[in-house]
Amino acid sequence: MPIPDNTRRLLQRRLRLRAQERWPELAEVTVRCRGSYAYIDGITNDGDTLPLCRLRHRGSASEWGFAVYLASKDGYQESVLPRGTLTGAPEEALDCACGLYLNDPTGWA
Repeated sequence: MPIPDNTRRLLQRRLRLRAQERWPELAEVTVRCRGSYAYIDGITNDGDTLPLCRLRHRGSASEWGFAVYLASKDGYQESVLPRGTLTGAPEEALDCACGLYLNDPTGWA
């Protein structure tokens, strides 16, 4: 099932706000949607694009499935968020992925 337009807009807004608050290394966060998935990339201040994670829409704008991007396999792996769940808020997923790719383990706190 495709992600509703209003949910896509809300997701984009929430992730951009979180990146501005917490991740100054990112100039921008982009969201591409395909089917029930949202692919999240970070654009660094240097202009590099970092694939970060994939979120799976579960019918709610506040609770998403999480898969981290693994550069080693050039793909996404279903993952557990720091609080031990497979689903969570999009901001939590962004923090987890940025903690890994921006080398800041405080993102997992």
